[in-house]
Amino acid sequence: MSFRSQLTPAQLKGLKTGLASLGIGWLLAPGWMLQVGAVALFSVFFLMIAWRSTLLFCGWIVSEAKPTVSVLHPAESDLPIYSILIPAYRERTLMPQIARALHTLDWPADQLDILVLLEADDLDTIAAAEAAPFPKGTRIYRVPPGGPKTKPNALNHGLALARGAFVTIYDVEDLPDPQQLRAAYQAFKKTDPHVICLQAPLVADNATRSWLTAQWGLEYDIQFRLLLPGLAHYKMPLLLGGTSNHFRKDALLALGGWDAWNVTEGADLGMRLARASLRADKLASYTHEDAPTHAGIWLSQRSRWIKGHLQTWLVLMRTPRKTARQMGLIPFLSMQLSLGAGILAPLFHAPCFMFVLATFLVPGLELGRTGWLLLVSGLGAGLFAGIAAPGRWSLMRVFAILTQPLYWPLHSCAAYLAIWELAKDPFFWAKTPHCPRQDESASNCSTGS
Repeated sequence: MSFRSQLTPAQLKGLKTGLASLGIGWLLAPGWMLQVGAVALFSVFFLMIAWRSTLLFCGWIVSEAKPTVSVLHPAESDLPIYSILIPAYRERTLMPQIARALHTLDWPADQLDILVLLEADDLDTIAAAEAAPFPKGTRIYRVPPGGPKTKPNALNHGLALARGAFVTIYDVEDLPDPQQLRAAYQAFKKTDPHVICLQAPLVADNATRSWLTAQWGLEYDIQFRLLLPGLAHYKMPLLLGGTSNHFRKDALLALGGWDAWNVTEGADLGMRLARASLRADKLASYTHEDAPTHAGIWLSQRSRWIKGHLQTWLVLMRTPRKTARQMGLIPFLSMQLSLGAGILAPLFHAPCFMFVLATFLVPGLELGRTGWLLLVSGLGAGLFAGIAAPGRWSLMRVFAILTQPLYWPLHSCAAYLAIWELAKDPFFWAKTPHCPRQDESASNCSTGS
């Protein structure tokens, strides 16, 4: 269930056979191939839009209910030890910020088990972490060399050292709700024991800074506050985020922790939960993050996400029948329409955008009824998602909603880069640099390959 071995021989053979068949078919009968391909793509995209619209509507209904987060305040002696894993690499400027954020958490100090996980060769960040005002008892752990230099590899080291009954992850740029640990603990006590993970919504603090950050923030509001609640409502597999997910530690250990060779370890773990007949659910307690402010950083981060989703999907499809039996047929199809859509759609955003644009410029070139139906459905779903997504309204947010179709083609650039990286350097972790909240324009935070 790890991507360490990459494509299996059967997958490689199937890929080569499929590409050869497409090439031969295109040479022998290009017209027929074009028609078959168009019908197949239209059918798949209609299913994807229908499924996404269903989840959006369900998530909107759930969000409109506006559940109140009542937090229990039991005696401090009754609370278990809670482990917090903080993986970081080349993030010396963020150490004071995350240290201060941890002090705001409403949990007994002697029941907190904080591990800051740093690469052994990252001496600047290690020195900054040792000097930062972390809560008493925080452990600075140097991840030894030898394994892949990825976030999940560091998390696995932290999980082996964690002393708590519950474990959560925070990135160094995170500002979690002070009540989040108590909210998660209360939810775990009330929920089904098969729910071993709770995902907190991630919210962009700087969504009004630029068009790019507004689009990123809108995406997060749609993903974590509409789509994820919709999937959780139907008890479908969740694509977990890389931070602010809370776990029952024993169950996470039994699952084997994170796949150190997958660059979107959260998405992979969410699928493995479903294969083990376990569940993840939503948590109504926010964590604040910052959106990428530079196009290069956005492209690097997005290509890593798509590459990781590809890795996750390829692992699941090594044995599709077995995966379907483990998940169940409906959750398996949900995975294909959620995870698969996140891979397939970006590949076609730019070509479709160019084709639609060409129909207005080239005489005789038309979309046809089916094309118009697909276009209107896709734009309608996107508009509904933007309007229905909870979040702070502003002129920049309205502008982002209206210009979403201009943002989607950028995902194609990231998708093509992801495929290239998957073939060339599959385990490369594209670092996303961050800046302290009060110093977002610092030059040492502005680049990031």
